[in-house]
Amino acid sequence: MIHPETTGPTTPATRSLTVGMSPEIAARYPQCRTVFLLVQGIKNGETWPETEEALAELEAEVRQGHRRIPDENESAISVWHELLRSFGTNPRRARPSIDALGRRLRKSGRLPRVSPLVDTCNLVSLNYMLPTGGFDLSAFHTGIELRYAKPDDVYVPLGESDKTEVPLEGEVIYADGRQVMTRHWNHRDSDVTKVTAHTRDAVLLLEGIAPAILTETLLQARQELADRVAPHAESVSLHEIDPAVPSQIVWEPTL
Repeated sequence: MIHPETTGPTTPATRSLTVGMSPEIAARYPQCRTVFLLVQGIKNGETWPETEEALAELEAEVRQGHRRIPDENESAISVWHELLRSFGTNPRRARPSIDALGRRLRKSGRLPRVSPLVDTCNLVSLNYMLPTGGFDLSAFHTGIELRYAKPDDVYVPLGESDKTEVPLEGEVIYADGRQVMTRHWNHRDSDVTKVTAHTRDAVLLLEGIAPAILTETLLQARQELADRVAPHAESVSLHEIDPAVPSQIVWEPTL
């Protein structure tokens, strides 16, 4: 079931998080837009045959030369390289997520299978050549903010739960309070907020930079992701980050 954006007062059974970007980021990067889905009651421990079928078809098309995945010389990727360079990140050392995903598919003709929800995000990312990421809502405390890193921020790299890092000064990150969700804008996710087979509620972010990704394309990608996820979830609602006013999402955690 897909619902429009819904917000409202909380009750003892509900949780509330804010989702937004700092005024500094909004002013410096007006060409960037982020939309998202709130997904509840996900069945991420089951097989999603339609996702596997679509991924296998995509991989075969790439291997057979029937479909070409853009590289860093084309606008879909180069705009992200330029963005990362603007705040001091070398995009060839810390590649934006869509670049890393596309490079892997171009080189090997295959993609790793992580979980149905993550695999579906990867499929939509490659269908539209834009970054898409999923985060487990049960791990959040205050909300999601796109902002500059602070000295007391803490990042636990994906797959390295015993390790912590401190982002660089001036680096743009997604964060939940002091907990860093992604480094270098969307280069790499945190192990703390990763989606697993046990994830029941999640937020899925999709990002676009104009004019490489038009607003209509970003919204179309969000709708496709919602349509692919909805058969495997209890509810899906559509939202976006307003640069001027943080959004509030309210939900009742799924047991």
